[in-house]
Amino acid sequence: MTPLGWLGIARLGLVQSAIGAIVMLATSLLNRVMVVEYALPAALPAGLVAWHYAVQLSRPAWGHGSDRGRRRTPWIILGMATLAAGAMLAVASLGLLATRSAGGFALAILAFTLIGGGVGAAGTSLLALLATRVAPERRAAAASITWIMMIAGIVVTASVASKFIDPFSLSRLTMVAGSVAAAALLVSLVAVWGIEGDASLVPPPVRNAPTPSFGIVLREMWADDDARRFTLFVFVSMLAYSMQDLILEPFAGLVFAATPGESTKLSGLQHAGVLAGMILVGVGGSAFGSGGGSGLRRWIVGGCLGSAVALLGLALASRTGGDWPLTANVVALGFANGIFAVAAIGSMMGLAGADRGREGIRMGVWGAAQAIAFGLGGLIGAVGVDVGRALTGSTTQTFTIVFAAEALLFLVAASLALRGSVRATGMPAIVGKPA
Repeated sequence: MTPLGWLGIARLGLVQSAIGAIVMLATSLLNRVMVVEYALPAALPAGLVAWHYAVQLSRPAWGHGSDRGRRRTPWIILGMATLAAGAMLAVASLGLLATRSAGGFALAILAFTLIGGGVGAAGTSLLALLATRVAPERRAAAASITWIMMIAGIVVTASVASKFIDPFSLSRLTMVAGSVAAAALLVSLVAVWGIEGDASLVPPPVRNAPTPSFGIVLREMWADDDARRFTLFVFVSMLAYSMQDLILEPFAGLVFAATPGESTKLSGLQHAGVLAGMILVGVGGSAFGSGGGSGLRRWIVGGCLGSAVALLGLALASRTGGDWPLTANVVALGFANGIFAVAAIGSMMGLAGADRGREGIRMGVWGAAQAIAFGLGGLIGAVGVDVGRALTGSTTQTFTIVFAAEALLFLVAASLALRGSVRATGMPAIVGKPA
């Protein structure tokens, strides 16, 4: 089967943009509407978002389903349709939630179940398709392109929604959400149309291979030391990556007396750093032939170590306060995060592609590990700050401890990346061998 060219990679990136657009509605816009416009407890949207991450534990099952069918696009389309339906049900639940109706809570839970399931089915199958069809030397660039396009989808959707949602009303919100969901589904359909070609083009050894049950395949994968180690790496690194999500802006306000506008700008600069890091890996990984193999492992380790250094800088900033170059420190953190994140995704493609015909379940297991880490990371960071301030009575000491703990997690992740054994082919186990 011919590897995907740059146009094919960009087409699959459009699906990531569509996923990001709908998820932004559910996890950002609806969060604000529930808390501000409907005066619901902040714990409600937080719990629903956490639940959508929990549902993504189903990712291995979605991946196995696409492995057994030998085709990914039907699962991508099914996932996008489920995601769109979940977003619209979430909007529909608002009117009932406003009256504190039990039916409203039940509908909201169903909606976020569909959102989590849709993200799991579409996202896992999309990554499995990339792992199957992208040449090893292009994996770093493919990871960079698809994730940048996902962020672009979030940014564009946020910009468009902000223009049409004021003055706020439920009918306006329904119109905006419906338009975004319909556009995302249509873009996804066009993007994947014909991209897999004829099923008969699947190599005969893969096409004619038996399809063991989900339990058997999962046990076989978990028995692979390389796959198990990489799963642990994904969990630890993404836990460290997400722990600062909910505490960086409060940190800027509490320690540096930043205004809401200043802390929001700081968060924006951090994400700009993330994008710069992603672009560097995408361009550097392809230009210097490190889109696979030991090259990606170097990017991963470098990104993890850079993130650890930046977080130790924030730990020191907790002590020094206003004299610290906070903006430069936060941009450096984002830059290092972007480097390791894209390199890790490229490595997922490599290690998944090393086991032909089972890319889906491998991507599913790593996607589930990432979802658990993201669900726990923000919660652990926020609770850690609250508990630390209550126990020590010191805001600065608490942030020092929390940021230092995050730095330690990144050092552990770097050591896990370095511990990959070398296969007979010379390819480090943590990134797999060319598909």
